[in-house]
Amino acid sequence: MSDILCIGSVLWDVIGRSAGHMRQGADVPGRITRHPGGVAFNIALTLLRFGMRPALLSVVGRDPQGDELAFACARHGMETAFIHRPDDLPTDRYMAIEGIEGLVAAIADAHSLEAAGERILAPLHDGRLATPDSPYAGPVALDGNLTLAMLEEIAAGPLMRAADLRVAPASPGKAGRLLPFLQHGRAVLYVNLEEAGILCQSRFEGADRAAEALLNRGAARAIVTDGARAACDAAPHGLVRTQPPEVPITRVTGAGDTFMAAHIAAELSGSGRAAALDRAVMAAAIHVSGDTDL
Repeated sequence: MSDILCIGSVLWDVIGRSAGHMRQGADVPGRITRHPGGVAFNIALTLLRFGMRPALLSVVGRDPQGDELAFACARHGMETAFIHRPDDLPTDRYMAIEGIEGLVAAIADAHSLEAAGERILAPLHDGRLATPDSPYAGPVALDGNLTLAMLEEIAAGPLMRAADLRVAPASPGKAGRLLPFLQHGRAVLYVNLEEAGILCQSRFEGADRAAEALLNRGAARAIVTDGARAACDAAPHGLVRTQPPEVPITRVTGAGDTFMAAHIAAELSGSGRAAALDRAVMAAAIHVSGDTDL
């Protein structure tokens, strides 16, 4: 039995990090690592640290990289029985370059997730997790790596009409895929300031203005981060904000996923909006600093 479904990308993260400044065309010393990642995986990993039991709905190929990835997910304690394992699709990958300033560039190769399409949602209507007559009624963390057509179906259709739906765009380049959730007033949206600007076709000076604008565009609730500046949770019954602690930045990939997971875990454990937002910014600060004792 799981506490929450994490739906979206599960892949290999290949991250190159340098402690120096980087510019276009730079060739610098650093470290290159490979480890399990993807938005759904990162959220699930943080949820595990808060004592929850996440189940993954994603796609992982039957290639050697996929076998290794699926084993790693199960070893961490994630429920992997519902992952789609096709023979004809390779395991997805993400590649990023990070410098002292943060993320320099990244490429997300989530083509298999998009190609698998609705097959990854089969457990929600074939009886394994739910049926059309008895929809899944628990919490769901969903990322924007799914196709726009799938996200539109989730936002407007009956598949998750009873779920506590939490959605993140995965990256600014995919923020526009969350528009159906504004049009249909579904879900809690987790976005950063840039992603909020893309959704609202505007620019904002701070998270509070961005969150309020998302509500005005139709969001049921909007939680907006702005790096080291104040984060904000806007709902029809009020606005809550908090200031992240100042910490050194040693990594940035996965910080937003950590924030979202910590916030979900806090609210599901009974924390109020202010306490949940405080826990989320602290978890993200610990992640970017790399200091587990913070």
